[in-house]
Amino acid sequence: MDDTTMWQRIDSERAATANLLTSLTDAQWAHPSLCEGWTVREVAAHLTLGPRMGLGGTLAAFVKARGSFNRMVDQTARAEARRPVPEIVAELRGTVGRHRLAPGQTLKNALLDVLVHAQDIALPLGVEHPMPVDAAMVVADDLWRIGFPFHARRRLAGHRLVATDAGWSTGEGAEISGPIEALVMLMAGRTATIPRLTGITA
Repeated sequence: MDDTTMWQRIDSERAATANLLTSLTDAQWAHPSLCEGWTVREVAAHLTLGPRMGLGGTLAAFVKARGSFNRMVDQTARAEARRPVPEIVAELRGTVGRHRLAPGQTLKNALLDVLVHAQDIALPLGVEHPMPVDAAMVVADDLWRIGFPFHARRRLAGHRLVATDAGWSTGEGAEISGPIEALVMLMAGRTATIPRLTGITA
């Protein structure tokens, strides 16, 4: 997938996620997401930040978090989540077409971020939000390649992952198979899609 197509998938997913958020009730906004310690509101707020945080803002947030990347991500999302819901939705919708990466982020990272976090919102709410298969394959390759913060290749060592709805596989060993979307979420450290996979139990 070339850069232009990846940006198209990112824009489409941002727009679709903004539409999903617009339909939620107050109770759903406050519902726990798949991101530990975050509600749907914090995840939505986090999705607005990447295209808006320049190098200066990122460095300031990193210093405030005392050099911890994870703490920085958490603090910035919680701060942004204090904004009114309509503003959060508007900010996310405003990122569509804004082809700017966060400092240190690759285009594949940005695609990964929006695809996985959209599921972090939709799955615990029981909302259908299919992950585009072609984009999911790109993200799956990236998740297997990178280490921090998911370490998928280390966590799933000794297994071969096989998508049943796409021409994608990786790894060696005992087979884990299922939809590419479920494999992506597994590699991203989520357990919610394990019931959709064979060869692994929670």
